[in-house]
Amino acid sequence: MTETPRTALTIAGSDSGGGAGIQADLRTFFANGVHGMVALTAVTVQNSLGVQGFSEIPVDVVTGQIKAVATDMGVDAAKTGMLATAEIINAVAKTLDEVHIGRNTSTPFVVDPVAASMTGHALLREEALEAIRTELFPRATLITPNLDEVRLLTGVAVTGPATQREAAEALLEFGSAWVLVKGGHLDVAQDCVDLLSDGETWIELSGPRFDTRNTHGGGDTMASAITSSLAKGSDVPTAVSEGKRFIERCVAESYPLGAGVGPVSPFWRLSEA
Repeated sequence: MTETPRTALTIAGSDSGGGAGIQADLRTFFANGVHGMVALTAVTVQNSLGVQGFSEIPVDVVTGQIKAVATDMGVDAAKTGMLATAEIINAVAKTLDEVHIGRNTSTPFVVDPVAASMTGHALLREEALEAIRTELFPRATLITPNLDEVRLLTGVAVTGPATQREAAEALLEFGSAWVLVKGGHLDVAQDCVDLLSDGETWIELSGPRFDTRNTHGGGDTMASAITSSLAKGSDVPTAVSEGKRFIERCVAESYPLGAGVGPVSPFWRLSEA
């Protein structure tokens, strides 16, 4: 009999173009050897040119999905992506407590606060941003905002190492155990430097910056790779380091698709296998 793999749950929206959202999460889980499960929060209408619209899933259906898989299959780690509304965020937070997922449990929980578009515009209303700050972050083992999301959540505009640390300190005030301030959107920097901290330990993870426009789904993919590693028992610094290496290769192997921004690619795992 085949050994049952570790499990990871994504609570997120779909991407009809297949490059981000639960589609990116599931293929990343697969590429990292964990069984992926889904609680769908919204169906988006999007392609390589952007999001044209979305329809949110009823709250009781979102929470029902979480309870269904957690109480039967078990969850070794979980992550969030697009949560759409404050109502969904609040309900998800309450449900995570009920099924014992989060920083005060044995099941790690990663919050990827999908709050900004590829162009930096807000995707969530202020009440939803506030729900992320007050309901999700205090329950999170790790949060993984990009620089546009940092600005929306804290008001800190990251322009270099000093403000990146300032942003991390501001985010930790919301209550997560760890924060990863990603530096991919800091285009003036030669390298891509992410800053990981729990308020006492400060770790800079530097990697190459690739000359490609095809970065759709990069944040989802990195958070899912980290979640996969946590599901397999790694501590946070190890999981983030492994996620960083995974997304670097995915960006290096990204491909054009459609008339706009193509996706990052985990297909290199197949060629290695």
